[in-house]
Amino acid sequence: MKIMGFYKKLLKKKLLNVKMESKNIFDIEIENVLQTLNNGGVFLYPTDTIWGIGCDATNDKAIEKIYKIKQRADHKAFISLVNSKQQLKQITGLIPKFDISSQPTTIIYPQAKILSKKILGKDGSAGIRLTNDKFCKEVIKKFGKPIVSTSANISGTKHANKFSEISQEIKKNVDYIVNLCTNKLMTKPSRIFFLTKDGNFQKIR
Repeated sequence: MKIMGFYKKLLKKKLLNVKMESKNIFDIEIENVLQTLNNGGVFLYPTDTIWGIGCDATNDKAIEKIYKIKQRADHKAFISLVNSKQQLKQITGLIPKFDISSQPTTIIYPQAKILSKKILGKDGSAGIRLTNDKFCKEVIKKFGKPIVSTSANISGTKHANKFSEISQEIKKNVDYIVNLCTNKLMTKPSRIFFLTKDGNFQKIR
């Protein structure tokens, strides 16, 4: 009977460990990205639209590294992600009276605070998206600041629809690659609207 009890405890422990390991994959990836962000690094990650390259949206040096990785002219702005309307208001000073949460929607706001000037347009405008992706939301919530989200491709080439299509050049130059959704097909970028100074929305994409 003691032997049976021992094996039951052993089996219970193994099942618990398996459950914890599967549960922790998500949390481990969040911690790894947070460490990368805190170190001023750049990471490759699945977003609410397509695979993206990200970093701290307030860190000039990290943003410069993304420009180099993408071989992109530094006058072309990047999109940043926020995890709540409250965070959005802190950056833009407003919450648009427009549906920005039912589907991935990037709004180009006339002005923004907090964000690095290196991701803004020449006129000071900022492309910002309220993300509904669980992983992105949790990273931004724990980091406490918005993150950059730009497509994981060399400038001028087609964006990758899945992880395997991302060039090795990009993979070897980022500081960290998130090990989630690597087999998922991700084909649809966000829709984009421009918010005019008089409060109207103009569709760009």
